[in-house]
Amino acid sequence: MRVLVVEDERLLADAIAEWLRDEAHAVDLAYDGAAALERVHVNDYDVVVLDRDLPLAHGDDVCRAMVRAEASERVL
Repeated sequence: MRVLVVEDERLLADAIAEWLRDEAHAVDLAYDGAAALERVHVNDYDVVVLDRDLPLAHGDDVCRAMVRAEASERVL
């Protein structure tokens, strides 16, 4: 499974990623909302672990953008 972990607290993000990797998941990290938006537009993820209180783009905005992108892909 491919997972994106979006968390601005780097120690927490790294700990989550390490645990997921130990469980044999492919994990990418983003430490702010803008980086998360870039990654979800480039890669397909099975799961996104998303903090809400993020710098540069709030987690709610990231989530809305992901939903909009998914909906627009279904139309095409």
